[in-house]
Amino acid sequence: MLSAVSMTDIFAELSMSNKDSQNCRKISGELGTWLYFSEFNKIDKIRHVVVAFENNLPVGCGAIKSYDLQTMEVKRMYTLPEHRGKGIARNILKELEKWAAELSCNKCILETGKRQPEAIELYQRSGYTIIPNYGQYAAIENSVCFEKQLTKLRPD
Repeated sequence: MLSAVSMTDIFAELSMSNKDSQNCRKISGELGTWLYFSEFNKIDKIRHVVVAFENNLPVGCGAIKSYDLQTMEVKRMYTLPEHRGKGIARNILKELEKWAAELSCNKCILETGKRQPEAIELYQRSGYTIIPNYGQYAAIENSVCFEKQLTKLRPD
């Protein structure tokens, strides 16, 4: 499945793809150098990826993977440092939430690190609330977990 959403206000384009796309692998390689808990962020079970492009180059990514029948977990959120502050991550997150709702999920959850104040701010401004650490993050003191209830899409 591949569709694009134009984002002329930030001169970028979002592309929905799967984890095997060349652009996903490229931006995920950059992301891999920044991940603290890489063992929890492998892409082998990720099927839904959004990659942001600027001038035809991948500049950011995010993904969702099934956590349970009603919940998607947001994974692999990353924007190249030189492209931060343009709203790219916010738009990737919105597209992931929309995709999760289209897949009949009613909630998104995610984990980030306590030492990532920009990420925490992004999630809080996007309507996420802090929840107890879940799953593999339950015993990790440096983790902060969030959730957001998704609004059901109305038919056009």
